[in-house]
Amino acid sequence: MIRVFESLRLKKWHNLSSGQGIGEHEMSSRELIALGTSSQVPTRERSHNAYLLRWDGGEGFLFDPGEGAQRQFTLAGVSVNSIYHICITHFHGDHCLGLAGIVQRLSLDCCQHPVHVYYPESGQVYVDRLCSAAIYQPQVELILHPIGPSGDMIQLGRAETYTLMCQALDHAVPTIGFRVEEPPGIRFVQEKLDQAGVRGPLVGELERNGSICIDGRVLYLEEVTVPRKGSAFAFIMDTRPCPGAVTLARDADLLVMEATYTSEHRDLAGSYYHSTAADAAKIASRAGVQRLALAHFSQRYPDAGQHLMDALEFFPDVVALNDLDRIDIPRRAQK
Repeated sequence: MIRVFESLRLKKWHNLSSGQGIGEHEMSSRELIALGTSSQVPTRERSHNAYLLRWDGGEGFLFDPGEGAQRQFTLAGVSVNSIYHICITHFHGDHCLGLAGIVQRLSLDCCQHPVHVYYPESGQVYVDRLCSAAIYQPQVELILHPIGPSGDMIQLGRAETYTLMCQALDHAVPTIGFRVEEPPGIRFVQEKLDQAGVRGPLVGELERNGSICIDGRVLYLEEVTVPRKGSAFAFIMDTRPCPGAVTLARDADLLVMEATYTSEHRDLAGSYYHSTAADAAKIASRAGVQRLALAHFSQRYPDAGQHLMDALEFFPDVVALNDLDRIDIPRRAQK
């Protein structure tokens, strides 16, 4: 049975502080797995789009499950049951045709947790068809989140370790991009701790309680800490360069963005509402991104070497993704 809810169900996480900064959790994996990196037509080397974001080893975000996504999970050695959220940017086939297989596989594996599905509301008919495309016994609770048109960033859901947001992009059909962002925290300033004489177990006590009594005075947490931004991941597919793309990518530790064409075919990119690798690099530069991962390559290119060269002219830290590549998403520096 498919049920529709208006908001994301919050999930509690264990808050295990390292003692080095407030809001830091147990050191566990944050990584992107590129399950498929082709665009409209898969090739011998590249499967259709599909990208899995693993956040703190817990909830997995599956972005744009194209045809063949179920098999790519097997090749990557990752359980389909790691999916808690499915985020669909738009309803061209290379971004959604794998939804049918993923939903049926989740049921076959008797997934024990609800799976949230986010998508432009104009694609509701396609979601309905894909989720009922063949005979099977539904065994997974799908919570559908159709997203209406908006010019602003929309918060879709929040848990202790992330906020999920989306923003409209500029494509030939209604299209959105996604952003996963760690909540901001605060970190201790060692010099201030030393000046206050706070060390060892007292640091943890101050973190837990917000204040401690030391040398006859009350010391408050804000006296020895400073704000710290959380890490962020942005996912941008099928769009011409636009302000929404820059907004989504702002200060991201990792931006995954389409690079369908090389600069040689920039006219085709504009005509078909796509971006070149150089466009992606310029957006990364404008947005202050830490690292750019190029994806969604047209089948006309035998490899992504030229895409990488084009992007490196405008942005220094670029990787051209291949199927099954993995990229760690670092936590923000603690200094």
